[in-house]
Amino acid sequence: MKATLSIQRGALGATPHQDTFDIPFEHGQSILDGLRAIRRSMDPSLAFRFSCINANACKECMMLIDGKVDYACTVRLKEGMTTLAPLPKKALIRDLVTEIAPPDERLMLRS
Repeated sequence: MKATLSIQRGALGATPHQDTFDIPFEHGQSILDGLRAIRRSMDPSLAFRFSCINANACKECMMLIDGKVDYACTVRLKEGMTTLAPLPKKALIRDLVTEIAPPDERLMLRS
């Protein structure tokens, strides 16, 4: 059995593109489990955020999953195709990573 993740990739100012990954599927896995498997075994450059696993406490793994805003750590992986995209109406950093910190809490990088 396999699951397929179609992931919107790109960076701010670049034209986004879709990358598709086939991964082994086991019942009970989360979307976050699938993303971590892709980064570990197939594409270490894939960017996404997470801080906890299956706790729904940090809210860092929020993204569009099949067109709905949800947490990658709580949505279950399924057989077949799942489409992932960054949060809408948030500044894109890269791939599935968007700016989520309030402006007054952001670190300012100095050159």
